[in-house]
Amino acid sequence: MAVLVVANFALPALHLILWSAIGLTSVAAILTGVHLNRPRRRAPWFLLAGAVASFITGDLIADVLTRVLDRRGFPSVADGFYLAVYLLIAAALVGLIRIGVARRDPNGLYDAVTVTAGLGLLSYIFLIRPYVEDPALSVLDKSISIAYPLADILVLAVGARLITAVRRGPALLLLAAGGIGLLTADVGYGLKQLNGVWDTGGPVDLGWVAFYVLWGVAALHPSMRELTEPKVHREGEEHFGRLLLLGLSLFIAPCVLYFEMRGGEVHDATVIAVSSALLSGMVLLRLARAINVQRRAAQRERRLRRAGAALLMATDEPGVTATARTAIAELLPLGRPHRVVLAPLGGATDRAVSMPYTRRLAPALAEELGDFEVTLCCPLAPVEGRESGRALYIAADEVTLVGVQEAAQILATQAALALERIALGEEIGRRNSEAYFRTLVLNTADVILIVGDHDQIRYASPSARALFGSDELDGTPLPMAFAKESLVEVDRRLHDLRTRGVDRPGDDLRVVGADGRPALVEATFRDLRGEPTVGGVVVTLRDVTERSRLQAELYQRATFDALTGLPNREVFLARVQEAVSSGAESGATVGVLIVEVDDFKVVNDTLGHSAGDALLVAVGNRLTEALRAVDGSYGAAGTVARLGGDEFAALVRRAGSAADVERVAEKVLASFAAPFELPHGEVTATASIGVSTTAEAADAQDLLRHADLAVYVAKDAGKDRWRRYESSLHSAVVERHKLRADLDRAVADGAFLLHFQPIVAIGDGRTHGFEALVRWNHPTRGMVSPAEFISVAEESGLIVPLGAWVLRNAVEAAAQWRLLHPGEDVYVSVNVSARQFRGQIKGHEQGFARWVLQEIDRMGLPPASLLLEMTESLLLHDDGDVTAELAALREAGVRIAIDDFGTGFSSLSYLRRLPVDVLKLDKSFIDTIASSAEQHAVVDMIVQLAAILQLQIVAEGIETAAERDLLVTMGCHLGQGYLFSRPLSYGDASQWLLEEASGLQRGSRTAA
Repeated sequence: MAVLVVANFALPALHLILWSAIGLTSVAAILTGVHLNRPRRRAPWFLLAGAVASFITGDLIADVLTRVLDRRGFPSVADGFYLAVYLLIAAALVGLIRIGVARRDPNGLYDAVTVTAGLGLLSYIFLIRPYVEDPALSVLDKSISIAYPLADILVLAVGARLITAVRRGPALLLLAAGGIGLLTADVGYGLKQLNGVWDTGGPVDLGWVAFYVLWGVAALHPSMRELTEPKVHREGEEHFGRLLLLGLSLFIAPCVLYFEMRGGEVHDATVIAVSSALLSGMVLLRLARAINVQRRAAQRERRLRRAGAALLMATDEPGVTATARTAIAELLPLGRPHRVVLAPLGGATDRAVSMPYTRRLAPALAEELGDFEVTLCCPLAPVEGRESGRALYIAADEVTLVGVQEAAQILATQAALALERIALGEEIGRRNSEAYFRTLVLNTADVILIVGDHDQIRYASPSARALFGSDELDGTPLPMAFAKESLVEVDRRLHDLRTRGVDRPGDDLRVVGADGRPALVEATFRDLRGEPTVGGVVVTLRDVTERSRLQAELYQRATFDALTGLPNREVFLARVQEAVSSGAESGATVGVLIVEVDDFKVVNDTLGHSAGDALLVAVGNRLTEALRAVDGSYGAAGTVARLGGDEFAALVRRAGSAADVERVAEKVLASFAAPFELPHGEVTATASIGVSTTAEAADAQDLLRHADLAVYVAKDAGKDRWRRYESSLHSAVVERHKLRADLDRAVADGAFLLHFQPIVAIGDGRTHGFEALVRWNHPTRGMVSPAEFISVAEESGLIVPLGAWVLRNAVEAAAQWRLLHPGEDVYVSVNVSARQFRGQIKGHEQGFARWVLQEIDRMGLPPASLLLEMTESLLLHDDGDVTAELAALREAGVRIAIDDFGTGFSSLSYLRRLPVDVLKLDKSFIDTIASSAEQHAVVDMIVQLAAILQLQIVAEGIETAAERDLLVTMGCHLGQGYLFSRPLSYGDASQWLLEEASGLQRGSRTAA
C-alpha cells in the first residue's frame, strides 16, 4: 500500500488505476485481517470493508465520468456510493459499540453528542450554509451537497462514542486516525469545492490515503480482536483532556454568536439556539447521570453491607454460596437471568478479575453456569498471604456483567473473608475435637482395644479395668479376653474383617467381668490397619448386661400379664393367628375359649381387691392345668392368656373337630367345681365360657369376636355354663341392640304399663301391700317380658329413667289407694337398681334418697308405705354413697328389703350390719319345699334367723296350698304368688282392695 501511495503521487497519469488499487488493497487487508485474527464478531469488520469498497467504487465512477467520458461529475451515481460509505461506517461503529462495550457509560454518549454538536455548528456555518444559500444549485444539488457534511457529523458522533466507550488499543487508535483522515479530507474537499479550486493529487488526498491505509492496518493488527472481546473495565477518574475538549465544545456556540454580532448581523441565530439548547441538555443529562450514579452506588453499598452481615452468619461453604447468590440477585436488574457458582479456580485462569468465555471453563463448571456466552470470574482475595484457590463465577449477558463487576469483586472479597473465618473455625474445632476425643477415649465407659496382626492386643483404654478387672491386656490374644462360648464368634469376626473387609455382627459376646460374673458386651470391629496413626483392628466393647436385662424385663411386661404371668391379648392374638395358618395347611380345627369369672366383682367388694387378685392368679393356674390335662386327648393344648379384668382365653390347637373343642370347654368348666384355696380362705367361683372354632371363623380376629359373643350369651343364659358360637348368636346380638333402641324410645315416650301383685298374709289372705311390676307392650313384639328388657336397661343405663317412672307411678297409685281406703294400711314395694343410686334422675341434680322423699311427700304418701327392694350385691357393695343414701331413707321411715334373698354370694352374718327391714325369700327355695327335706330345713332356718334378727320375711312364688301351709307352720307370715293372685292392672288392684274392704269373695284376676 505504501508503494501504491508513492506511485499514485509520482505518476498522476496513472491516478485512476493506482487509486483504485489502493482502495482494493485496503479492502483485501480488512478481509485478510478478519480471516487471520478471527474476531468474536465479524459483521462490523465486513461493514468497514464494504464502506471502503463503496468509497473506491464512487471514486472510480467519478474519475471515469470526469476524466474518461468528460461528463459532469456532480451530482452522479458516484454520490450514491459516497453517501453509502458513511452509512456503512456508522453501522459498523455502532456494531463495535454494541458488541465490544466494556461498560455501560452514558457519559461517553453525552460527551460524543456534545463534541459533535459543537463541530456540527461549525460545519453548518462553513460547509452547509453556502450550499443552502447558493441560488445556482438545484434542489438535488443542494440536498446532496448538504448530505456530505451531515454524514460527516454522523460518523463523527458514532466515532466519538466508540472512542469513549471502548478500551484504547492499537486497532482502535488506527481506526480513529483513519476516520479523522476521512473527515479531514471531506472538509478540505468541501472547502475547495466552494472556492472552485479542487484538483486531484493535492494534500486533501492524503486524508483519504490515511483512511485507506490505516483501516487496512487496523484490521491486520492482532489488537483488532480485542475490540469485540469481553473485557473488565477499570473505573478511572475523568481526564483533563476530555474535560478541556468538552469545555471548548460548549464555547463554540457563544463564540460564533459573538463574532456574528461583531460583524453587524447574526445570520445563524436559529442554528446557534438549537446547538446551545442541545449542549445545555447534554450538561443537564450528565449532571442527572452523576446523581443517579451516586444513588445507585449508595444502594449497592447497602446491599453489600447486608450481604456482608449475612456472610458473618454463614457456617459453611453452601451458606456462603447461597448468600452470594442472594446478593447478586439484588444487585442485578430485576428478573435478569443469571447463574452464580462458587467453585475452584482453574489452573489456567488468570488470578485477576476476568470475563472468560463460559465454554472455555472446566466442563462441569460450564454446565453448571448454563448457556451464557461469557462469565465474570472474580477470584477470592488471598487472606493473610494464603491463596483461597476459589473464585466467584457469575454468568449473564455481557452488559449486565459489566454493570455488576465492581460489586462482584467486593462480594468476592467478603466471601473470601467468610470462608477463611469458617476454615479457621473448623480448624479450631478440629483441634478442640482432637483434645475432646482424646479425653473421651481416656474416660469413656466403652472399652477400646487395638489388635495387631497376630490378633494380640496392643492397646487397651483405661476403661478396660472396669470390664475385665485389669487394663494390662497388652500381648493377650483377643479371643482369650472373652468367655469360652464367644471364642468361635470372635475368631470368625476377625477372619471376616481381615479377609473380606467387613464385620458381620452376631449375638452379643460374653466376657468374664471384674467380679468373676459373666457380662454381655456389644462389640464393633473396624479395620484401620491402613491408618498410620492406628495400624491395626480397632475393637470397641460396650457393656450391655444391664440393657439386656432391662430389654428382657420390658419384653416380659409388654407381652405378659404382670399379675398372672400369662401372655396378654397381643401375644394370644398372634399365636391364634399362627395356629389358624398352620391349621389351614393341615386341615386341623383350631378353637378359642373365652373364660369370664362369674360375679367376680362380688369377691372384690366383699373380700377386697387383694383377694380378687389372688383369685385371678388361681384361675389362671387352674386353666393352665385344665388345658394341660386334656392335651393330646382332644387336640394340642395351646396358650392360656389373660385378656383383661376377669377375662381369660385359651387356645386349642389341631383339634380333630369342633366337637373336640366343645369337650375341652366342658373339662375347663368342670375344673371350676372345686373351690379355690386363697390366703383369705376358700372361695367358690363359677365361669361362663364362650367357644369358637375355625369352622365358623377365618382368622384370629373372627375367632375372638365370635367367642366374645358366645360368652355373652352364656352369661345371659344364667352363667356357669358354656356356649359355642353359632351364626344365630350374631342375629341375637343384633336383635338385642334393636331391642335397646326400641327401649330408648319407649322410655322417652313413657310407653310402659305398671302391674301390681298383692302381698298378703299367708294365714288369712288379707292384703298388706303390692309389688309394682313394670310391663312393656311393644308395638310389634307385643307384651315383652321384664326378663328380656330389664337386663338391657341395666346395661344401657336406661334403668335410671325407667326406674324413676316406675317409682313415681307406684307412689301415685299407693297414694290413691290410701285416699280410697283410709282404713287400709297398704304399702307398695318397688324394685330399685344399683344404677339408680349412682345415676342422677333426669331433671333432679340431688341424690336418690332426697328425690324419693320429695316424690312421696308430693303425693302425700307416708314413708312407711314405701318398700324399696334391692339385691344383695348392691347392699354388700362397700360404697359410702349408697350406705349414706340408705341411711337417709330409713331415717325418714322408708323400709328396705333384700330381693331374692339366698341366691347371692354373701354370708348370712352380713345381715347383722345391713340396713334392711325385710327379706324376700326367692321362689327357687319355695318350689321344692314340699318335696325336699333339705330345702324345707334351709327355708325353716332362714325364717328362724329372720325372726331372731327381727326382720320381716316375705315368701315369693307360692303356687300351692301345701307350700302355703308349710310356710305358716314355719312362722312365715307374708307371701305372694299365683296361689293368691297374678299381677293385676291398676284398675283390677283397686277392685281387689274394694272387694276386700266390702267382705266380698274375690275372684281370680290377672293382668290384662
